[in-house]
Amino acid sequence: MNQNAIPDALLLLAPGCPHCQAVLEGLSGLLKEGVIGRLEAVNVAIHPERAAELGVRTVPWVRIGPFELEGMQTPAELRHWAEQADSIDGMADYFFQMLTSGRRAKVEEVGRQEPSRLRALVRLMERPDAGMAVRLGIGAVLEELHGSGLAEEMIPDLGALARNGDALTRADACHFLSLIGGRQVAPWLRACLDDEDSEVREIVAEALAEAEGD
Repeated sequence: MNQNAIPDALLLLAPGCPHCQAVLEGLSGLLKEGVIGRLEAVNVAIHPERAAELGVRTVPWVRIGPFELEGMQTPAELRHWAEQADSIDGMADYFFQMLTSGRRAKVEEVGRQEPSRLRALVRLMERPDAGMAVRLGIGAVLEELHGSGLAEEMIPDLGALARNGDALTRADACHFLSLIGGRQVAPWLRACLDDEDSEVREIVAEALAEAEGD
């Protein structure tokens, strides 16, 4: 791992927590190996203000780099998140977990804090296990961010996917471009006007009408 990419970790724990000790030991092992650079452990029974500050309601709660994790995490899971903390694939994994566990708001929160990380949603679309729940979740995130400009970094990646993915992926990419909105998505949409799939062409026509009317 690149030394500059080695993340720090924060653990919130409490007395009587059945999984906190195991997570603490797992993180301590990663610290000794140099997989994480620093470990801060906070007993929220003594410092409840830290949990309140972070909006944490359950322990163990771990933050490794950009990833916030609730509940039991095995040593292998902790290692995975630490080693992927600086990668777009790691962020795609994290978004997958959030979207498939009903925590779409966390994806939106990450996007508002660091818009460049939203590009991982496009990477996520290319995964074979990204089913309907994931695609609906991505759409819901983009609807919430519509008009903010925060998702604009996704446009070139979505535009490329709209030309090179399978029919479902092309249709989704065009739909997501329309959700981002604005005149800058129009050139990418026009490039798909002659798509071989009728559903894609229909989505593009409707999206262009909206984009060029903004």
